Amino acid sequence: MSTKKPATQNRFLRRGISKIYWLNTVNDPRWPSRKEISAPNRFDLTNAVSDIEGWALANEPIETPDMGSTFNSSIPGNDKADSSSLTFYEDRFSDDVELRLPKGAKGYVVLLRKGDIPGSRSVDVFPVQVATRAATYSTGNEAAKFKVDFTIVDEPSLDAVVPEEFHTLPVPPEDGDDDHHDHDGDHVDVTVVSTTKTKTEATVREHDAEEG
Repeated sequence: MSTKKPATQNRFLRRGISKIYWLNTVNDPRWPSRKEISAPNRFDLTNAVSDIEGWALANEPIETPDMGSTFNSSIPGNDKADSSSLTFYEDRFSDDVELRLPKGAKGYVVLLRKGDIPGSRSVDVFPVQVATRAATYSTGNEAAKFKVDFTIVDEPSLDAVVPEEFHTLPVPPEDGDDDHHDHDGDHVDVTVVSTTKTKTEATVREHDAEEG
């Protein structure tokens, strides 16, 4: 009897892989779009984050003991989000992060747990409001930081799908500086009359060199 070897996991370190974004708006947290997780709606916080706390759901179980057993059974109760925060390195000359995360600011903290892999069900979207933002002070040998505490204002969406990437048509090569000429040496001007998704029509007007 042969035993099948279990598949090997592709384990990874979150540092260098996971992404943390601040989004101004999200139409449907269950299905964030590629446009929504791209600039200018997106502000990438990843490289400024020093520490992260929370960003998970917790459940408050309800105990349901009964006279038939000495075991205290329970059922799932209300869900709640743990206290969540991000600690940032403080930039001496730039205020970009601080300007986007003032006290009271509303938006979405989005975590791409496995990185930007289209189709992967690994996006967590948290509707939030900035509760506090305060610098941390220390005389120790460490970088300056500040901490932002968030309140989760609505039910987060977990395990959303990373949206597909934009697909753009190839850009045709630009014409050089030299004029295009026909076989007789006359200058040829090309004017595009109309374009559609399936067909491009053009009218070609030829001008003799003498007329130009």
